[in-house]
Amino acid sequence: MKILVSQKTPSNLNAYKALEEKYGATVEFVPFFLIEPLSAKEFRAQRINLPDYTAIVFSSRHAIDAYFKMCEEMRFKVPETMKYFCTTELVALYLQKHVVYRKRKIFFGDGTPQSIVSLIGPKHKGEKFLITTSAESNSGPISALFEKAGLDFTVSVLVKSVMQDISSLDLAGYDALVLYNPYDLKSLLASFPGFRQGSMGIISYGRSISKALGEAGYSIAVQGPSEEVPSAAKAIDIFLSSR
Repeated sequence: MKILVSQKTPSNLNAYKALEEKYGATVEFVPFFLIEPLSAKEFRAQRINLPDYTAIVFSSRHAIDAYFKMCEEMRFKVPETMKYFCTTELVALYLQKHVVYRKRKIFFGDGTPQSIVSLIGPKHKGEKFLITTSAESNSGPISALFEKAGLDFTVSVLVKSVMQDISSLDLAGYDALVLYNPYDLKSLLASFPGFRQGSMGIISYGRSISKALGEAGYSIAVQGPSEEVPSAAKAIDIFLSSR
């Protein structure tokens, strides 16, 4: 059995090595798309002046890297007083790559836009917020909450998804695909316009990709995340055990 995972090879392969040994399977990793920062020219087109903002909202590590890269390119020194509001603790901890964590004002939520607005509350209502996002993201939900709370904010695109040419892959040689993001599906269909699922199993890991697959008419063999499927490796395990 051969499984194709639509992501870069992870730094820790232990879970996948265990699956290969357990089932005699092969798990390969090929990114279907890459997330890249906007160029300075693309960013300037948004007419955003970085020094105007006193607080920033991050929902991904890619956005954090892109923000500090852009600050460097725009020769803007991020002030010590900057406040950071992150959707999760994992994202917040990643800030340590760019700032001294203990000396900054860093807050994190539970992964929902509502948790960010709750963190801001009356205490930080006077800040001017820059909400970072990707070109493909829907910022509507968080923008609506910020507007309702009467907050001063601007949404800024910092990263974009770039499809990879995967047309050289022999898809017929794989028994299952693991997809994480609607852009994985877009990239797949761009490289293989006539793609038909046939007997191939599709494992979806993420609500958005599960929705996209359903809308496109594809069947899902295993879906996560959930209490029963806490990781992509577990999803592959379940798939292989059923074969």
